[in-house]
Amino acid sequence: MAEFRKRVHVPVPVAQLFAWHERPGAFQRLSPPWDRPEVVSHVGGIRDGARVELRVHTGPVPTTWRLEHRDYLENRQFRDVLLAGPFRSWVHTHAFEADGEHASVLDDHIVYELPLGALGDAIAGRFADSTLARVFAYRHAVTVGDLERHAEFAARPRLRVAITGATGFIGSQLAAFLSTGGHDVLRIGRGPVQPGKVDISWNPARGVLDPAALDGVDAVIHLAGASIAERWSDAHRRAIRDSRVEGTSLLAHTLAGLSRKPQVLLSGSAVGVYGSRGDEVLDERSRFGDDFLADVGRAWEAATEPAERAGIRVVHLRTGIVQGAAGGALAKQAPLFRLGLGGPLGDGTQWVSPIALDDHIGAMHFCLMRDDIAGAVNLVAPEAVTNADFTRVLARVLSRPALAPAPAFALRLALGRDMADSTVLASQRVVPGVLQRHGFRWRHPSLESMLRFELGASAG
Repeated sequence: MAEFRKRVHVPVPVAQLFAWHERPGAFQRLSPPWDRPEVVSHVGGIRDGARVELRVHTGPVPTTWRLEHRDYLENRQFRDVLLAGPFRSWVHTHAFEADGEHASVLDDHIVYELPLGALGDAIAGRFADSTLARVFAYRHAVTVGDLERHAEFAARPRLRVAITGATGFIGSQLAAFLSTGGHDVLRIGRGPVQPGKVDISWNPARGVLDPAALDGVDAVIHLAGASIAERWSDAHRRAIRDSRVEGTSLLAHTLAGLSRKPQVLLSGSAVGVYGSRGDEVLDERSRFGDDFLADVGRAWEAATEPAERAGIRVVHLRTGIVQGAAGGALAKQAPLFRLGLGGPLGDGTQWVSPIALDDHIGAMHFCLMRDDIAGAVNLVAPEAVTNADFTRVLARVLSRPALAPAPAFALRLALGRDMADSTVLASQRVVPGVLQRHGFRWRHPSLESMLRFELGASAG
C-alpha cells in the first residue's frame, strides 16, 4: 500500500468549500487538462452510491476509471473508491475542516495499491507519486482560484446564464466554472435537447431559436463560431463569417424582442479585429484592421446592435491566443515541442497576445459581474510577447530544444498566403486596457506562469 496526502488552505468558510465540490462542474474543473480527461458518465453527485466513469490519457494508452462515492458527511468528507481501473485499489478521502469562521482546509488523502505488487512499486511507484503531486498542485490551485473569484462577487445574486459554444474548449470550462459558483447554466446548442448537453436548441443558419426558452435569463454568453484553423477555401471563409455574424444577429434580435430581457450579453470577438500591425501597441480604442479576419470581427461585433439598442449591456470579448493543454493552439504546439520539432514561425518578430485559459474564464466572469463594463474588452495577459520569445519559453517549460523553425514561405505554401499572414504570421501587440483599469487580477500574468500551469510543468 502507498499513501499520498496534500492539504491546502482555502480563504472561504468550510460550507462554501464543500458546496463547491457538490455542484455540477466540479469534477471537470478539477481534471488536469494535459490528461485530456473524458467524463463518460457521472450520476448522483458526490453522495453515497453515486458513480463516475472517466477515460484518462496519462500514458500512451487511455485508461478507464470507474469510481463510487461513499462515506458522505456534509461539510466534513466524502470518499472515491475505485471499482475498476489501472490500480489494484484506490481510496481517496476528501476531508474538509473549518479554520476559523472565514477560512477552511481541504485535505486530500489517497491510499492506493499499484498492480503487480512489489514489482509494480519498483517500476511505477515513483512515477505514481510524482504524477499525484503534479495533479493535486493543479487541483488545489483551481479550487482556491475559483473560490476566490466567486468570493469577490459573493454579494451579487447568482445568475441564470445561457451559453452558446458551451461544449467547446473554452465554453465547457466556463460552464463548469459558473455552475460550481452557484450560477444556473443553460447550454444553447445544435440538435435536440439533451440533459447536460443541450438545454436550448438552435440553428443559426435557419434562423431557429425559441424566444420562450430565453425569456427571463439574466445573461447570455455567446462563444459559438466555426474554427479559423482549417485551410481557408471559399466555402470555409463563408463558414467563418456566417457562423459568427448570423448566429450573433439571431441571438441579438431574439434577446431584443423578449419581454424579460437579460441584463448582459457577452459576445465573442477576437484580437484579429486589429489586423496585423507590427510593433504598434493596440488597446480597445485602436482602429479596426483591413484584412479578412478584421472584416469578420467588425461585422461580428456590429451584429449585436439590436441587443444594445434594446438596453442590454453588451461586451465584445476580444480574445487573444488562449493557452490551454486540452485545446486551441497550445494543444497542437506542445506535442511537436515535446518531440523537439518546435521552433519560431517565420522570422519570429511578430507579436503574440496570449492568455491562460484559467484567466480567460476569470476575465469573462469579471465582465459578467461588473455592471460598469461595456463595449470592447481585450482578453489578453498584461504583456504580449514575440513569437521567438514564445518559442523559447515553451521549449524551456517542456525542457526541449526549439531547433525546427517554420519559414514564412513554407507556412504560406501549407496554409495559403492569406491565412498564414492573418494568423500565424500576424503581429498583434495587444494590451488589456479595460481589464487593467477596472482592477482585474490575473492569476498567470506571465507567459511562463500560464504555460507551466496549463501544461502541469513544475517550476525550474
